[in-house]
Amino acid sequence: MPEVSVLLTCSGQRVDIVRAFRAALDAGPHTGRVLVSDADELSPSRYAADAVVALPLVDDPSYGAAVAEACRREGVRAVVPLTDLDPVVLARSKDLVRAAGAQAFVPDPEVARGCQDKWRCHLMLVEHGLPSPATWRGSEVDPADLPYPVRTKAVLGYAGRHIHRCDDAAQLAFFLGYIGEPVVVQADLSHAAEFSIDCLGDLRGRPLGAVPRSMIQGNGREQVKGETLGDPRLVELGAAVVERLGIVGPCTVQGFRDDDGRVLGITDINTRFGGGFPLPQAAGADYPAKIIAMAAGEEVRPALGEHRAGVVMTRFLDQTFLVRAPGGLTPM
Repeated sequence: MPEVSVLLTCSGQRVDIVRAFRAALDAGPHTGRVLVSDADELSPSRYAADAVVALPLVDDPSYGAAVAEACRREGVRAVVPLTDLDPVVLARSKDLVRAAGAQAFVPDPEVARGCQDKWRCHLMLVEHGLPSPATWRGSEVDPADLPYPVRTKAVLGYAGRHIHRCDDAAQLAFFLGYIGEPVVVQADLSHAAEFSIDCLGDLRGRPLGAVPRSMIQGNGREQVKGETLGDPRLVELGAAVVERLGIVGPCTVQGFRDDDGRVLGITDINTRFGGGFPLPQAAGADYPAKIIAMAAGEEVRPALGEHRAGVVMTRFLDQTFLVRAPGGLTPM
């Protein structure tokens, strides 16, 4: 079996994902290393990985070429982004990465950009016959003309940036003036039940998995408590998003549905593992093992609806202790 090393970029706090890839390699049949890149020397994922790869910052023009060179130098076969910072850059560099012997598990640039940009995402969903809430560009909207409540969102938003509920035209006018960057205005669906679907597409953009989960509690950035769902309609929706958009690699579909289970709209598509990654992993999705197999050139069969429903996650804080020595920081 070929060695399959994995590079997880912008790894930050995602120790859970680093450990999951390490466990997948340890379980076989492939050997390899789990490498990470992160500019912050205190990012805990750096101390959970087998090695750290030094890369320029994401907005550096040489970032894509540097990722490709790291793949060539370190024998990396799979590149997987862990935040919203670099999927678009990696998508534009897929050919460079492939020439270096690796696969970047991100969709094509147009789709990656469309998922990152909230206005383009709305248009893309509508174009492909997928449900999206009523959405307007903040620069073109007249607050007096909208049905309330609505929410503002940064066009290039992440981690809940500039999301504000507005109950009337005065509130919306205030936030449109207050937020110093382009925004979209979207029908507020927070009265309904929130869901996420953790999906995986193969290298041809075909759905391999779609695990729905409920949001019991979040902290604004990621899920703290949740439960996997057995609803086949949400499985089909996740699969449709992957198939119609041609998603390669992991993505998280977020939206709301009513009491009858009717989907009211998809509000976000993140072309990476979601913040609630441990939950679908515990329910049997095993996406890291599937990514490793695909990077090794193997055909991976779809496993839609084969996850375990009713798996409940409740999370807690943990930490890594380091010692500052002459040679740098080392785990205690």
